[in-house]
Amino acid sequence: MKIWLSNQAAGPEWGERALLSWSAEGILLHPLNDRLGDIQQAARRLCSQGIYHAELAGAWQLEEQWAFAQGFQTPKVEVQLEWATCEEAQRRELEARWLCGSWVREMTNATPEQLGPLELAVEAAAFITELAPESVSHRILKGDALHQAGWIGIWSVGRGSEREPVLLELDFNPTRDSKAPVAAALVGKGITFDSGGYSMKSSEGMLTMKCDMGGAAIVTGALGLAILRGLKQRVKLILCCAENLVSGHAYKLGDILTYKNGTTVEIVNTDAEGRLVLADGLQLAGESGAPLIIDAATLTGAAVMALGGRYNALFGLDKALVARAQQVAEQECEPVWPLPLERWHRTLCPSHYADTANSRPVKGGGAGGASNAAGFLSRFVPNDGAGWLHVDLSACFSDNGDSQWAPGATTVGMRTIAGLLMP
Repeated sequence: MKIWLSNQAAGPEWGERALLSWSAEGILLHPLNDRLGDIQQAARRLCSQGIYHAELAGAWQLEEQWAFAQGFQTPKVEVQLEWATCEEAQRRELEARWLCGSWVREMTNATPEQLGPLELAVEAAAFITELAPESVSHRILKGDALHQAGWIGIWSVGRGSEREPVLLELDFNPTRDSKAPVAAALVGKGITFDSGGYSMKSSEGMLTMKCDMGGAAIVTGALGLAILRGLKQRVKLILCCAENLVSGHAYKLGDILTYKNGTTVEIVNTDAEGRLVLADGLQLAGESGAPLIIDAATLTGAAVMALGGRYNALFGLDKALVARAQQVAEQECEPVWPLPLERWHRTLCPSHYADTANSRPVKGGGAGGASNAAGFLSRFVPNDGAGWLHVDLSACFSDNGDSQWAPGATTVGMRTIAGLLMP
């Protein structure tokens, strides 16, 4: 089916403010005030009507084509999209986004049975290695090896499952010099299923928790996209992978974890597990000496409540970096919004028995829950937070779909993080 982009309104026979009309040449799109949003919404309508193969015809700008691609998705069928004629550089960019975005969607939409912690780590390593086979090395730690190495957060959260928790450390080093400085480190939350542990979620709240590894998928896709854009700097990719389940081996309320940096953490909510695994990943990122550390996670429902499902939340003690991330996100056409984070946020989850608790013992972590979670993470980053950005991915997954997004992974956040990796 050929899809044409029209700068004129649809005829009156199609209805007032119609986004779509049909002609002998194919389907015409009629974007109104919100050009990219209208294009994406029109593509979503077409896909919802059972059109799964589209050819963009005529004159399309790069971002217009990508807006159509984002709406032209369904988790049930692998869609086919042919780009409009454009410059070679634009075509390479579109194909890179499509390749990396498809991988993010495939991983995030996979069932919990299909994608366990080890499978996620192996798939991520294979994906990046295939893009740059001569420049990538990796190591995987799993199970008791994590405990022996001191990665207490990942090990504790994942020990309740029969599937072992896993830490992936991948090194993209195009210089092939083992002494080359690491320019950036990406840390992703890879909870392949989150029951909430003993602080168990409701059935409704648990239904879509296959998406709780969305952070790991987004940072992997972002590194892949940056590589395809010509990234020349050394980057570390760290994925913290586990299933948060209930069993006789699961971690419990009242447990106290002692991290490698000496910080002690009382568990007051086993459903606040993402920050526990990220704490390990952030410390490993700090060991790399990278001046830029970005973590991404589907971390808090509080961020979703604050921003809805269309914006990702940004946090950082380094305000200049947060401002830069906003600028990059705007250039990449991905909505973001900064939420408050100050040094005193790390004190807002107090404990009678440890340096801090992992949350507050109230529903949803209480007021300011997203900022308090970011404050917890700030205890585990180097240089008092200089060069560290935390992305709470409230827009990377759509539970039920809407006028612009199919149910499932959206890839929102991938382009922003990829853009931040480029000099």
